[in-house]
Amino acid sequence: MTTVTIGIDLGDKNHEVCVLDNAGEVIDRFMVGNTKSQLQKVFAKYAGALVAMETGTHSPWVSRVLVALGCRVLVGNARKLRAIWASSQKSDTKDAEMLARIARLDPKLLYPIRHRSQKAQVDLEQIKARDLLVRLRTDLINHVRGVVKSLGERLSKCAAPAFHKKVQKELPDDLRTALIPLLEQIGSLTGQIRAYDKQLEDVAETAYPETVCLRQIQGVGLITALAYILTLESPDRFDKSRAVGPHLGLTPRKDQSGSSDKQLRISKEGDVYLRRLLVSCAQYILGPFGQDSDLRRYGERLIARGGRAAKRKAVVAVARKLGILLHHLWSTGEVYQPLHNAKPAA
Repeated sequence: MTTVTIGIDLGDKNHEVCVLDNAGEVIDRFMVGNTKSQLQKVFAKYAGALVAMETGTHSPWVSRVLVALGCRVLVGNARKLRAIWASSQKSDTKDAEMLARIARLDPKLLYPIRHRSQKAQVDLEQIKARDLLVRLRTDLINHVRGVVKSLGERLSKCAAPAFHKKVQKELPDDLRTALIPLLEQIGSLTGQIRAYDKQLEDVAETAYPETVCLRQIQGVGLITALAYILTLESPDRFDKSRAVGPHLGLTPRKDQSGSSDKQLRISKEGDVYLRRLLVSCAQYILGPFGQDSDLRRYGERLIARGGRAAKRKAVVAVARKLGILLHHLWSTGEVYQPLHNAKPAA
């Protein structure tokens, strides 16, 4: 059966399914369990069908299962499907039918996204797990410093990996019983973070050697380069490098009507984690240790204009330029020249 269009409203335990025939009439509605075996059993007869669903926790693996069965799968961008989430008569059954009808009318109205492969998802999870440990360590360090400060004392400045060793002797006697276990936990987290760093170095070296090309830019480290490649997955995904900016939500939203063209903030679409990494790299590039480069000079020109929040806007603009440059280097394999634009014409 290849002429049907199917909408699936994904749920945590069950999925609501609506099947439309070629004339747009509902020919079946049913619920299927949220397991691979159930999906394979039910959808085996729908090979070749067009299937629409929204992005969500289960959409990556569900879409892969259906593609393996021969279905043509569209994963709609849930943030853009206002016709579904803003409906005054919203229900799982109606959502499934609406997805099917939108896909049948014009698939582009779903603003379909492409999920990364299972391998990329698994490898990226190592980076995000490390990030979670880093944030937990930061919270514990801030807590220890804050508690000591509340008693009128201060702990020495030091790098996070050395914190649990350096400040142990500086703790006030009254707080040692309460805070020593936290220092031990911070030390344990530091060891686990180092283990992740070693694993990620091995992953990059064996599976993603192209990270070396991206790390030519001072301020772009292993984590950013690997996350960039795993998130975008292929340089061929974009016809032009400039398309990376909007994809990562680093370009302003648009609200133009007639003579009105409002200046809005960036859209913040796409992958939140990668956008945060690029902004962090941009802050380094514009910081006191940043290398003289086209990126830095571009940001400095924006800052020099002054105005409200000039530095913050410059950081975002440099992050966007950085994302574009990384894609260009990835696509071409060129040697990075920090002052390429500043070179005199031959």
